[in-house]
Amino acid sequence: MKKLTILLASVATPTFAASGPFFSMLNTDFVVLIGFILFFALLAYLKVPGLLGGMLDKRAEGIKSDLDEAKALREEAQTILASYERKQKEVQEQADRIVEAAKAEAQNAAAEAKEDLKHSIKRRLAAAEDQIVSAQASAVKEVRDSAIVVAVAAANDVIASKMTAASGNALIEDAIKDVADKLH
Repeated sequence: MKKLTILLASVATPTFAASGPFFSMLNTDFVVLIGFILFFALLAYLKVPGLLGGMLDKRAEGIKSDLDEAKALREEAQTILASYERKQKEVQEQADRIVEAAKAEAQNAAAEAKEDLKHSIKRRLAAAEDQIVSAQASAVKEVRDSAIVVAVAAANDVIASKMTAASGNALIEDAIKDVADKLH
């Protein structure tokens, strides 16, 4: 069967379908060959392969420039990314320093507040002690004043009960003399 297929394929070739001698215009194979050659000659005359090559070169150059631009953009993006990462790291470090400084400042403020509170308590205790001392002095003075008033009243009562009119007049005259001596 294989041999029959090969035989039929060789017998049914297009060459056998053409009529007349090969180099005649009546032979379709010859006409197609001439059209094919003229087509390629026309393409060569119009420099189509050069145009196609130029177009392909331009396209290749465009692609290459796009790739170079993309590469440059990628490098720029990586540079910017690295810059932002550095900035973020610096900002994070600065934020950490600020937080640490704020903590230290808060601790210092708390220590100062404790010291101020201690001083305020000392001042208030001193003021309270001064008030107590003053109140004691005032109470002692009042007691003394009361004692003096009571003593004077008692002395007055004692003198009034034991003194006679003559002794009272003598005391008044002695007092007048003392005042007169002291004034002159």
